[in-house]
Amino acid sequence: MGRLTVHLDRASNLADTDVLGMTDPYVRFELKQDNWTRDHDYGFQRSSVKKNEINPVYDETFVFNNIPTLNNMVLKVKILDDDIGSRDDKVGHCTIKLEELGLTSSPMVVERVVDRNMFRKNGRVHLKLSYDP
Repeated sequence: MGRLTVHLDRASNLADTDVLGMTDPYVRFELKQDNWTRDHDYGFQRSSVKKNEINPVYDETFVFNNIPTLNNMVLKVKILDDDIGSRDDKVGHCTIKLEELGLTSSPMVVERVVDRNMFRKNGRVHLKLSYDP
């Protein structure tokens, strides 16, 4: 069984979803095998919250163990705004098809748009991914 390592370096140009103050973003990673008939869920992990920051630096590493293969495997990245007393706001998201990346044990830099914008730069997430079979 293999191990997928996700290093969350940073996010940039995130939308400010708060009316008062600024966004308090955190990142949630969900790993799933997206099969035609029977999907398999490998769980989720979440980063720390960065207060009042639309360009947060995380420098955090997450490990998903017991991963048999990267075939049909997708990593869902969701960026949310931590709100006390109400539901967390969605800031952005993306889905990364791991099979297409050709991951090895050497970390690969992966950047994805999480929030498309017309009048300002797109929100992005900056990761390093590796897979040890």
